[in-house]
Amino acid sequence: MMKKWIKVALVCGLSLPLFATAQIKKQAVVADRAVLSKLIKAVEANPDSLAAHSAYIKVAILNSAATVAQYDKWMKQFPKSAMVPYALAKAYTDEESPKAKPYLLKAVAIDPKFTEAWGGLWTDAQRWGDFEAGDVYLKKAAESDPQNASYAFYYSSSFRDKDPKRYLELTMDVAKRFSTSDRGAQALYWLAARSSDVADKLKYFELLHDSFDPAKFNWSSSGMSSYFNILLAVDPGKAVALAQEMLKDKKSEKEWTNLAVQAQRVAEARGLLNAQKPTEALALLNQVKLPRYFSFNKELILLKAESDDQAGKTGAAYDSLIVAFAKKPAVKLRTVINGYGVKLGKNSTQVDADIWKRLDGVAKVATPFKLKNYLTPGSTALEDYKGKVVLLTYWFPGCGPCRGEFPHFENVVRKFKGQGLEYVGINIVSEQNEYVVPFMKGSGYSFTPLEDVAGRVKGNLDNRDAAPTNFLIDKEGRLIFSNFRTDGDNEDELELMISMLLSNKN
Repeated sequence: MMKKWIKVALVCGLSLPLFATAQIKKQAVVADRAVLSKLIKAVEANPDSLAAHSAYIKVAILNSAATVAQYDKWMKQFPKSAMVPYALAKAYTDEESPKAKPYLLKAVAIDPKFTEAWGGLWTDAQRWGDFEAGDVYLKKAAESDPQNASYAFYYSSSFRDKDPKRYLELTMDVAKRFSTSDRGAQALYWLAARSSDVADKLKYFELLHDSFDPAKFNWSSSGMSSYFNILLAVDPGKAVALAQEMLKDKKSEKEWTNLAVQAQRVAEARGLLNAQKPTEALALLNQVKLPRYFSFNKELILLKAESDDQAGKTGAAYDSLIVAFAKKPAVKLRTVINGYGVKLGKNSTQVDADIWKRLDGVAKVATPFKLKNYLTPGSTALEDYKGKVVLLTYWFPGCGPCRGEFPHFENVVRKFKGQGLEYVGINIVSEQNEYVVPFMKGSGYSFTPLEDVAGRVKGNLDNRDAAPTNFLIDKEGRLIFSNFRTDGDNEDELELMISMLLSNKN
């Protein structure tokens, strides 16, 4: 029970009670006496052994003065061993600690070919917001070991936004050179997933399928679900064939058996719609049950609405799409709603009113907060933004998905500069506070960084200890949209949501 409580406390950033703290210290002392001497000797017998260092650090208290002093001693004792500073740096890096960088720099100064140390510097630079230095470190990691599939993959991915042509060239090279590695499959997976054009997505997923056997490569196996998802929209018959092929993989046979059934229903429903049999089509579409993360679920909503419209129930189609739009706005969905609105004799103003009637009905006052501001003295409260639209994200410097989402937020936010939009980021890991201000200055990102408080009541702005988690709050302080993600494919959705909140006259 003690170990479980301690784990929960550490994850949530809570303070340990005195009894628990005393127990930890007591255990550490026992470990020092019984084990540390032996582990120290093991390191000194083989200072280039990462395993020996890891065993020592696991028992020692990483952030204690004694541990740091021991490594200072070893760095003097073994000045030619890059592993000595690297081992401590790796432990800090794994904890996403700002203390890692000096030891990583010591490691590469001793051994300029130390691939993992350059990789550690790249990872650390991302947390500081020093992306330019990070690119340099990543390049050195890739060049220090050209046969390292992981750094070849990371290096190719680094060009995605800054040089798409180079990204494509390097990604195809990774897939070709590492045809027996899951990193090769991963490179094609992300190339397909990140492509904005449907035809390109299909091309690269098909190449992934043909080049990396889904039964042997995890990223190819994962990619087939995404490939299937797209095929449902453009060629449900081919989706059926893919599902039936994937049944050969016994590990996911149950999943693909279900997907084959769903694809068959979609294919038959489309045929019924083409044959002007909307009632039968809708009955089949109502039976389609797909994983909630499938993007085809948006298309499914449109197909059901099409069935209603074809059956002469345009009002029902219109209403169902407004309900769906209020939950997750999309540009295509809004376009179709407008089309049904025209059929019903409604102009764009009336359509807007109908959408806002639904949004007003489910909107709730956002739970207030008042949190420390990293960039200015004092605190910032939600009420300070009264009369402004607020884009709120939960993040922390070590969060890779957060850092991946920030550029897309910036692309959208810049379009509304001076129009009453505030962009706020709440850091949920106070242990990484040292990163925050340098991250903001280095990255150039425009959000206002605030520090979260463990245990505070978050109400309807609860991120459930996860990041990134995003919310949009209107000028009246009401929560309107929540739990959305923004990437290279759907920046238009965020732009649409913000435009709606800024233009709403209510």
